[in-house]
Amino acid sequence: DIFSDYKESRDTMTDYKSMLNQLRTKEIDFLEINKAEYLQFREQLIMDEKFKNFRGEAKQGGSVVFTYLDQPRT
Repeated sequence: DIFSDYKESRDTMTDYKSMLNQLRTKEIDFLEINKAEYLQFREQLIMDEKFKNFRGEAKQGGSVVFTYLDQPRT
């Protein structure tokens, strides 16, 4: 059902937004996103006003570990 797929997708996006906020407020030190989740996560990441403050480091196997920088990257 298309509607339930859409709703599930929106719920996941909300979770990513919350995770980014936790990273920004230093409630968590890092956020690991696996290869399957990356594209959905990236949609939220690039819409964030502090996008340039997030740093992603690719890991073997396709996951990416994100941290928050006090100074935006150039």
